[in-house]
Amino acid sequence: MKNIIYILCLFGFFVLKGQEINGTVYYANDAETPIPLEGVNVYWKNTTEGTITDLNGKFSIAQLSTSDSLVFRYLGFVTQIKKIVTRDALDVFMQEDTGESLDEVTLTQRRKTIQKSYVEAQNIIQVNSAELLKAACCNLSESFETNPSIDVNFSDALTGTKQIKMLGLSSPYILISEENIPSVRGASQIYGLTYTPGTWIESIQITKGAGSVTNGFESIAGQINTELKKPFFDFPLYVNLYSSANGRQEANLHWNKKISEKWSTGLYLHGNQRTQKFDRNKDGFIDIPLAKQTNLFHRWQYTDAVKGWVGFLGLRYLNDEKQSGEEDFTPPIHKNGTVKWGSEIATERIDVSLKTGYVFPSTPYNSFGFQAAYNSHSQDAYFGLREYDIDHKSFFGNLLFNSIFGSTQNKFKVGLNFSWDQYLEGVDRIQYSRTDRAIGGFFEYTFDNLDKLNFTAGLRVDHHNNLGTFLTPRFHLRYNPGERSVFRLSAGQGRKAANIFAENQILFGTNRTLELIPNGGSIYGLRPERAWNYGSSFRQAFTVFGQSGDLTLDYYITRFQDQVVVDWETPQYIRFYNLEGKSYAQSFQLELNYTLLNNIDLRAAYKNYIVKTTYGDRLLQRPLQPQHRFFANLDYTLPSAQKDKEWRYDLTMHTLGKQRLPNNSRDGNGFYSPAYALWNTQITKVFSKDFEIYLGVENITNYRLNTPIVSADQPFGRNFDTTLIYAPVFGRMLYTGLRYKLNKKEKK
Repeated sequence: MKNIIYILCLFGFFVLKGQEINGTVYYANDAETPIPLEGVNVYWKNTTEGTITDLNGKFSIAQLSTSDSLVFRYLGFVTQIKKIVTRDALDVFMQEDTGESLDEVTLTQRRKTIQKSYVEAQNIIQVNSAELLKAACCNLSESFETNPSIDVNFSDALTGTKQIKMLGLSSPYILISEENIPSVRGASQIYGLTYTPGTWIESIQITKGAGSVTNGFESIAGQINTELKKPFFDFPLYVNLYSSANGRQEANLHWNKKISEKWSTGLYLHGNQRTQKFDRNKDGFIDIPLAKQTNLFHRWQYTDAVKGWVGFLGLRYLNDEKQSGEEDFTPPIHKNGTVKWGSEIATERIDVSLKTGYVFPSTPYNSFGFQAAYNSHSQDAYFGLREYDIDHKSFFGNLLFNSIFGSTQNKFKVGLNFSWDQYLEGVDRIQYSRTDRAIGGFFEYTFDNLDKLNFTAGLRVDHHNNLGTFLTPRFHLRYNPGERSVFRLSAGQGRKAANIFAENQILFGTNRTLELIPNGGSIYGLRPERAWNYGSSFRQAFTVFGQSGDLTLDYYITRFQDQVVVDWETPQYIRFYNLEGKSYAQSFQLELNYTLLNNIDLRAAYKNYIVKTTYGDRLLQRPLQPQHRFFANLDYTLPSAQKDKEWRYDLTMHTLGKQRLPNNSRDGNGFYSPAYALWNTQITKVFSKDFEIYLGVENITNYRLNTPIVSADQPFGRNFDTTLIYAPVFGRMLYTGLRYKLNKKEKK
């Protein structure tokens, strides 16, 4: 183990000298945040030696002695020629070609709110902030309503919290990070997505399948990384107000200030509350919990482009409270009693993070980065007569070095990770505790022939006090058979320690008996989870009737070698035990993106999931997992003669096929829910580049589950269950809001 880490560390100091030019190409529009341009042709003048920019607009090209000028060419933009006199990193801003398809170029930039790379080896979907404006997006859990790669579901009738799935697997099997620091995990696994307000989000990167070894060993189904707003680029002042018919009010305030040429700071404030009670189905229980959240985030940004340094320091405080249960439940009177059933969840969380990076000015292909994060999460909760409390403290550190072998065709990353987690849990007055410590190193090699082929191969070794010492391999390949098509393959292993109580908190909203069946494992008597993920993807761009589009086919298989099974197939019981038999998830997705007219875009997808696990001696489709899903989104922008004044309209449909429910007193045995469709819409009026208002409707057809709670009339009986939810509870919901931003003065 020591020898392997020693070898990996040596790679971190192995720097090969080469002559490289690096830089980033941006779209020079009027936005305060520059838009990176993917796919720009970059080549040496009067030669055939060149490359193209990646998903983030970045390029790297070997310097030639036969030419001293780089050409930047992109369809619909003015070609630029830059004479290279130093090897300093370049920032290139490309202007629209006003004499050549100006409208088309403008629409292309508007349309690419979701971007898919033709040059990355991994299957990465880039979602920018403009996509998040298509829905209310009050928090991160609601930021995927218009994205077919992520499935959004309500988890239970008590909390109303939306849970996500990828490739048919729930969020514990997805590595969720914030600026590449693991974030939604452990104690925050269920509610953590609601702790990031939507207005704080700058972009989201969704990686399907096994991710990079640089991000750790826990990713199994994929990774979701969130980039937050940067004080240097964000508006000096931003205000967002929101109100909905289900009683939710929300306010967001961003304040950013440039302290000096190198220092900027930002203060982000968020607050929301729901004080109204609703019981539309007349079962005596409120349909949506009462809630109150205060969320404060203060960050500093340091940038020294000349010397190559960049850094971020962030401090965050969160206080979140939820109350649910019977409509007449009053906590001071009824708590811990059997007169009225109720639940309260109180969470307090503190986060501190530090990021710093350095790019060598003379050799910009060499860089290193350091990340560190600490958080303290304390939750006190009860559900009727059941209690669940958790205190989770964690630390994460990451050191990363990037360089090349000879030229930028051969790149590598090497680094070290360290993580520490301390858990103290109280489950129905039984105390559980454990400490997880892990240290690991990784090496990742990328080959890119700058044309049709690139691949990434990575290997990491980790030592974990509860999982042991193990290797994690990952591999990604990209091949372009044609100029407008791309084919990908991926394979990799992942493993994780199952936090059986924190990941399944919704199950405390039942009176089922919890049974933990240990088998000598190191995590509450259970073995850790292990799985392989294999995937392939093909994307083809096309032009039909003069309009552009693309078609994408994805197929992924996840096979578990070991898994903690959550078995609720037996009425009145929930059992946790290690897998004995097969468990797998097969995911197929067909997605179409097409511009119907110059200002109307269509995004549609069909998804098929076969997700099966062995429960006892039976291999069954997972409960509450539809095998068939359909998705469609229509985006329409009404043309306007005046710049920064327009109407935007979005219509989204989600169709869910039938879902299997476990045996229960409401539905019986072998019950499948009916298929149904949900329709959401939003219209936005932009008055100026500073001010806009929006109005939306979720669940237009008012489809809802009339009896969401099993045995609601006997909340302290054995059959009481709030978790068997396969459709919305509240029904149709209207909302409205406004956005105001104080734009910076335009640069001369």
